[in-house]
Amino acid sequence: MSRHARDTPGPRDAPGSWDEDGPPHPLALRRTGRSEQEPDRLPEVRELEALGWEPAPEELAWVFLPYVWPPADRTWIPDRSTHWAVDTRLDGHGHVTGVEATPLAEAELHELDRETEELLDALGLPHRPPGRLWLLRPVGPYPAVGAVLDHLRSVARERGVAFRASPELLSLTRAELATLTGSGPP
Repeated sequence: MSRHARDTPGPRDAPGSWDEDGPPHPLALRRTGRSEQEPDRLPEVRELEALGWEPAPEELAWVFLPYVWPPADRTWIPDRSTHWAVDTRLDGHGHVTGVEATPLAEAELHELDRETEELLDALGLPHRPPGRLWLLRPVGPYPAVGAVLDHLRSVARERGVAFRASPELLSLTRAELATLTGSGPP
């Protein structure tokens, strides 16, 4: 955790966690080792989707979402996936003449995480534990996580909160999730 996130009062003082000491979902324990699959193609993600879990959104506006999502409706698995860099070559007419995919190096993966860490610092939240894929289940009357996110976007729009990672969106999301789960004010 960065010093800034630990020492700055603010949104981090409200309930939330990255389940730092919590175990992964039991289905994840059946598989080990690196996979060449992308995160959403891992067999354990597919198995959890069949049980009603959905991968957490990757949009940077929701960088904090697993942190504030109700603990009973979030889980994680070790990230065994491979993240790929794809180089596509085109001819002068825009036709694909070749495609080369190479795994991203560890340094490149850390660079991708830097923007996420900077956003979490700005929100006063601790950094995510590395090497996790987060999965969520819908809450409230909504049948899918996407429907919950649509609701949250709608409430943000009604209240004039910009859809970007900000203390305002974090606070609104935390309060609305508490209302949807019956753990907060109506």
